[in-house]
Amino acid sequence: MAHVAELSYYPVKGCAGTSVTEALLTPAGLAHDRGFMVVSDEGVYRTQRRDPRLALIRPAITADGERLTLSAPRTEALHLRVDTSGTRRKVDLFGTAYRGIDQGQAAADWLSEVLGARSRLVRVPPEHDRVTDGMTPGTSGYADSCALHVVSRSTLDLLNRKLSERGTGPLPMNRFRPNIVLDGWDGPDGRHERDGWAEPHTEDRARHIRVGDTELGYAKLAIRCAVTLVEQESGAKAGPEPLRTLAGYRRAAEGGVAFGAKFAVLRPGRVCVGDDAVVTSWGESEL
Repeated sequence: MAHVAELSYYPVKGCAGTSVTEALLTPAGLAHDRGFMVVSDEGVYRTQRRDPRLALIRPAITADGERLTLSAPRTEALHLRVDTSGTRRKVDLFGTAYRGIDQGQAAADWLSEVLGARSRLVRVPPEHDRVTDGMTPGTSGYADSCALHVVSRSTLDLLNRKLSERGTGPLPMNRFRPNIVLDGWDGPDGRHERDGWAEPHTEDRARHIRVGDTELGYAKLAIRCAVTLVEQESGAKAGPEPLRTLAGYRRAAEGGVAFGAKFAVLRPGRVCVGDDAVVTSWGESEL
């Protein structure tokens, strides 16, 4: 039986994540996940695709969501009281218009200095009513699409074996910025993990998963982009991998390459590292 091996949430879209041993799972994903977003003066979202230095920013948010701290190398940390009732401004996420609550000039100045480009910080407003697409619709904050990105360790293990065959070193899981990492898949054909073997990409075929007292519904494959080229520790682009290797065996019909899967939240609750992940419904891979 698979179990939760890692849990991570990303308070500010595009910035470093926070690893935890337990978390509240809300209808929009892990609590505080992508609840903030860095935007240009015009309100257009910033992403590691264009601003890889976002990876150097380490946000920390209190459990009640009232205080946010931003840290970066060689820069004094910024401590903010989160504004949840201020003026809404238009923001653009992948060409779709949403609203955000601007977090003030101090945050704007700090981010502009770190990124070297005029920037502002916005928070998802309480009335945010985004509906995500896929096989199971749901909602999310400022995530690229669905509430949860799920990857299994065996999926990364297979990629790293293929990278090794090319003479390239292994990549860490944080290149893919998942929310939930699972380990120990059996697979729908009844095969079991033996001698360190586990079937990769089983998350592609899991349609409903119970994790602790929560339930997840499969939405779609996770199509990967140039963010996977960014070393999360240095904030620098590191070459063609993993996209070059993934293109050899994980091409998606709609274009791009797939790695991991996106899930919507069917039943919120608490999820912990070590929780069993029980697949109650299987389907065929969309790849």
